[in-house]
Amino acid sequence: MRQWPLLIVLIGVAAGLGIAVLVADRWRLGSLIIGAFLGVGAVIRAVLPRGEAGLLQVRSKAFDVAALGIASVAIIALAIVVPSGR
Repeated sequence: MRQWPLLIVLIGVAAGLGIAVLVADRWRLGSLIIGAFLGVGAVIRAVLPRGEAGLLQVRSKAFDVAALGIASVAIIALAIVVPSGR
């Protein structure tokens, strides 16, 4: 169970992707969930010590937190900004 940080992020992203793809007209909610769980991953990576981050640790802590944080903000911003097409 050393990989629990990555597992949390992957379950959240998979849930968001499932909602975005399978539930009609809920792509925005799915995108927000994906962005939120990437943000959770950034917080987990920032808080956990080096040896306990598991596969959520790819590069340095600063790089990992920045990459997850930027991806989170970008996905959430796009989910809010993109018009619904109605």
